[in-house]
Amino acid sequence: MGKRAGDIAFPRSRRRSRSLLKTGGDAFMSRCVLIGGAGIRRYDLLRPRLREDDFIVCCDSGLKHREPLGVTADLIVGDFDSHENPRLSTETIVLPREKDDTDTFYAAKEMLARGFRDFWLIGVCGGRLDHTLGNLALLEYLTARGAKALATDDYSDLEIIPAGTVAVVEDVYPFFSLLNISGRAEGITIRGAKYPLSDADITCEFPYGISNEVLPGQRAEITLRAGSLLLIRILP
Repeated sequence: MGKRAGDIAFPRSRRRSRSLLKTGGDAFMSRCVLIGGAGIRRYDLLRPRLREDDFIVCCDSGLKHREPLGVTADLIVGDFDSHENPRLSTETIVLPREKDDTDTFYAAKEMLARGFRDFWLIGVCGGRLDHTLGNLALLEYLTARGAKALATDDYSDLEIIPAGTVAVVEDVYPFFSLLNISGRAEGITIRGAKYPLSDADITCEFPYGISNEVLPGQRAEITLRAGSLLLIRILP
């Protein structure tokens, strides 16, 4: 089985033409990195996982992370209520401050429309709980539309497991957790873990899937029959 988005190693790729990426002509081959404004302390964890051909989208105050991450924005999106518009030559989408979408959610929709199907979200967890929960919902939104979506904070990799897929957790992760945030998570099976499951359900009211461990020298495999789960891999 090949590596999934949550695996530790992220190989660098050769940079491709930005003109192609901006028009969506090569979008399906590249990854979109959405950078939000939540605090980041472990820049050293994120920098090695960036790829040379990533398409970088800074969402409003996500602009503050450019220098510590060593990236240049390919697109800036925001209403600029939390960061001044830098008025660069970079393509910039200025949003109204009164709207239904957050800046990050709007940016994700825009990049889906441009053809991107591989997303890495950073600077989207921590700080205000409402924004964090909204960005977890964004993971659900992207996954439901056939995109691969991973979020990383200072402690963990987060992704949605939809029904009918196999999620793998390698033993380099000291812990992993499963949470029902969609309302339905049925027929869950966990193999290769300290706390296995077989055809079980996890409800929103009883989050007993927290803090599981991969058996030494093995890897855990997680499947579910219906609904979806939030998988949180705790970083070493």
